[in-house]
Amino acid sequence: MALRVRTLTEKETLGIQRLSRSRTAAAWTVERARIIASAAEGTSVPVVAAALGVSTEAVRRWLKRFNAHGLAGLEDAARSGRPPTSPPAQVSTLRATVLSKPAALGLPCANWTLARLVAYRAEEKRIAMKRSRGGELLRAEGMRWRTQEPWFSERVDPAFAALRGPSSSSAARRRRTASSWAWTN
Repeated sequence: MALRVRTLTEKETLGIQRLSRSRTAAAWTVERARIIASAAEGTSVPVVAAALGVSTEAVRRWLKRFNAHGLAGLEDAARSGRPPTSPPAQVSTLRATVLSKPAALGLPCANWTLARLVAYRAEEKRIAMKRSRGGELLRAEGMRWRTQEPWFSERVDPAFAALRGPSSSSAARRRRTASSWAWTN
């Protein structure tokens, strides 16, 4: 017996049409919606698979999930794996540390990097964490991490300007020469 898509409701039909033509939705969502749209037109599984460049197993999988769960069946299912292990107290101390100035904590730098943040937390707070996990937690807290260049922030050494000396241009100024039109006249 051939696998067919069930009769679609009006809401599902509109949702499938919208998703199958979307330019902003995730590519996998658009592909799954196109599978359902093609199957709803009465196209067989092998023809849908050949037209969209996917395997017949993939077409069957998405048809079965759509028949069972509707539009929600086209979303990715929850995957197995260990849940996050960072307790809220650690996340809040990470956030507080990032919002403070390193110089106020006695560190010889003017700004945080992920490496400095992880090293500080490991030494001072006795909380071990990888750089990547620190970045994930900050993004989850809604904080954007940027690489800050040292010349963009305040100087650590207050006598820096005096030690550096006067500023000067690195390129010598060019003397003006006669313009080319004078040679042609």
